[in-house]
Amino acid sequence: MLQLNTIITGTGSYIPTEVITNQQFSAHKFYDTTGVPFNDSHEDIAEKFIAITGIQERRYVSEDLHASDIGTIAAERAIQDAGINKEEIDQIIVAQNFGDVSKGTIQTDSVPSIAARIKHGLNIENPGCVAYDLVFGCPGWIQGLIHAKAFIKSGLAKKCLVIGTETLSRVIDQHDRDSMLYSDGAGACIVEGIESDQPLGILTSSTASFANEEAYFLYFGKSNIDDSNPNVKYIKMYGRKVYEFALKHVPYAMKDSLDRAGVDIHDLKKVLIHQANEKLDAEVIKRFYRLYGIRQVPESIMPMIIHKLGNSSVATVPTLLDLIRKKQIDGHELNKGDVIMFSSVGAGMNLNAITYRY
Repeated sequence: MLQLNTIITGTGSYIPTEVITNQQFSAHKFYDTTGVPFNDSHEDIAEKFIAITGIQERRYVSEDLHASDIGTIAAERAIQDAGINKEEIDQIIVAQNFGDVSKGTIQTDSVPSIAARIKHGLNIENPGCVAYDLVFGCPGWIQGLIHAKAFIKSGLAKKCLVIGTETLSRVIDQHDRDSMLYSDGAGACIVEGIESDQPLGILTSSTASFANEEAYFLYFGKSNIDDSNPNVKYIKMYGRKVYEFALKHVPYAMKDSLDRAGVDIHDLKKVLIHQANEKLDAEVIKRFYRLYGIRQVPESIMPMIIHKLGNSSVATVPTLLDLIRKKQIDGHELNKGDVIMFSSVGAGMNLNAITYRY
């Protein structure tokens, strides 16, 4: 019996060309949240930073580009990869959090929406192609996939374009050590409703929002320098609280999705997790496997690109997927029938997981 599946048929990404090494932060004077400068040398700060996050480099967009621009490029590549007519796209779902921000400013611009700007950039004439932004923290692109499945299953769409795009380099406080985490990038995919006699594509998903004491674990706040303008805001976070939250909740969301898909843990081939912090991601995967009584995590289960690309928020997972599909990550590939998982956690605090049969 035929069933309607929600399948990714094409992917694309944009990786900025400007490489920023850890050494390039040596000119920045870092302060703690009380305005007290750190006395550690930059070498010591960089060494500890790499040990915890795994990040050696990150990418920034050139001055003339914005989140909508790089999102458009990634979208064009996904459309080409899927081989579809762009006028047949029913939904453009754009995961983003800060809109378009010009270099040298901190003013975010989301009017018109980033999705509208991308539709304009793609020159899609069809008014039935609905474009909207999804602000859901770092899990936004995965949540966009969940939206796409809902549209397709309900009959409201046949083809969706799901994009994650962000220029975090434009909203970082150069006096905050956390500024070394963030990068720019965009990833996109085409999702189509396709009938088959077996379940493929998105099998199940799990999503949760914690917005009581967790709501402001990530927030917009003033610079760490005492005499900074309080009206000028940057991305901020309570790192320890975010870390502990992720360890406590993300493994259970992953397990919930996998179990409801009826997939044995030993049949899981890859986990494409948000590239936030290598140590955090490794611990999340470890705890996920321990929920099944497994102490040894499979060696190739978690491909990582954070070392060279940093944390680009909503763009990390779709970029990772695109690079694997295009065979650009050594030692990692996807084959027909493989069961993989997408998972992320971020501001809100929001988290999600998808079990997907490739």
